[in-house]
Amino acid sequence: MKRITQIMMLLLLIGSASAQQEKGIIGTENWLDNWTDFYPKNADYGEPSQILIGNITQDTKLSKRDTYLLQGNVFVTDSTTLTIEPGTVIIGDFETKGSLTIAKGATIIAEGLETDPIIFTSNRSVKKAGDWGGLIILGDAPTNKFGNGSVASMYSNLDPASYRFTNYGGENTNSNSGILKYVRIEYAGKKRRGGENFDGLLLASVGNETVLENIMVSHCAGDSFEILGGEVNLLKAVSYKSNSNDFKFNLGSQSRLDNSLAIRSPYATSSNGARCLEITSYDKKEEVDFTKPGTSVIAKNMTMFNSSEDLSSHIKMGLIKEAVFIGENASLDMNKSVISGFNPAVILDDKITINQENLEKIKFVDMYFNNCNGNIFKEYNSNNEDLENWYGNRSFYNVYAKSQNSETFIDLKNKRRPDFRLRINKIIAANSKN
Repeated sequence: MKRITQIMMLLLLIGSASAQQEKGIIGTENWLDNWTDFYPKNADYGEPSQILIGNITQDTKLSKRDTYLLQGNVFVTDSTTLTIEPGTVIIGDFETKGSLTIAKGATIIAEGLETDPIIFTSNRSVKKAGDWGGLIILGDAPTNKFGNGSVASMYSNLDPASYRFTNYGGENTNSNSGILKYVRIEYAGKKRRGGENFDGLLLASVGNETVLENIMVSHCAGDSFEILGGEVNLLKAVSYKSNSNDFKFNLGSQSRLDNSLAIRSPYATSSNGARCLEITSYDKKEEVDFTKPGTSVIAKNMTMFNSSEDLSSHIKMGLIKEAVFIGENASLDMNKSVISGFNPAVILDDKITINQENLEKIKFVDMYFNNCNGNIFKEYNSNNEDLENWYGNRSFYNVYAKSQNSETFIDLKNKRRPDFRLRINKIIAANSKN
């Protein structure tokens, strides 16, 4: 009997460890190895040997043997395909706010390799967030707006003939804008017309046949990833030290975000604050057709981590905000994810009525809330007792802890190969929020 009891206890411990390992980013190996770069500032890719300018109107292939300068607003138009070889470097021009737009109906095939990623970066000797524009992909999947959308207001000095290449939206949920795989986008987010910033990667009305895997956006002055409408599936996406939001979903997007990472720094954030994950259904109510679905996101195995070494001081200074914001008429199903070091972990829009119907559209299940100054609050409301009771119910399997970052994650100090998976043997699975 004693032997059977010991075996059962061992199996229980193994099961508990496996359950913990399933939270946050997962993988038997560290999938960040080889293709990511958390310190790209000093990288030297040499002088450009080719210039990309104006409209790309016929199928074009960019090769690894050349380095390309992205000058001004470059559009891949109509039914054209732009193919980029593994290891190719595309440098965004600072002076002309270089940007690359894949227009509706066009395709990008940027399929790098783990050992040979494709790199979009800055042409400045001292690189900073916002050095160049960014990468924009426009598709013909639906949004919840009346009519279709346009990103024309983003560009400075836009040629009137190019306005038609800035439109997005349609009815083709299964549309295919191509492949982005093992791609890095560095120092994007140049100021645009109206005072806002380009995003590192903007996906507007992109359909579910588009492959988006192993993409890293680092040191972006705008949002790292912004998704407007469409049906986007993002896998192994990394946002590192963005000044604005890491992942932003809006305009009725029906999307998934799997096994992905957002790392915030208290010293790299806009004056308006920024979140790891922002989910809203509109900017202006009058532009939205409420007979269409609002934004809905399924987020699984996310790790959202604040790199602050002095959390309480940075919170007092106003440098750390919430990790997740959910707007009115939007829904989020988040599970098996880690939120560590925020103030608080989650905020719900003050327009959301706290009742069972609305809370069933905002799910947090099998989560690991760590070292946050509060967990789930309603905006402008310091009393979160109802929300704590709801999400603290044992049926949700949420875990609450107060562990230091160095004790929570496997290896944060390794500059070349950091590992943000959970350090299993340091985590105690407890339902206490104290």
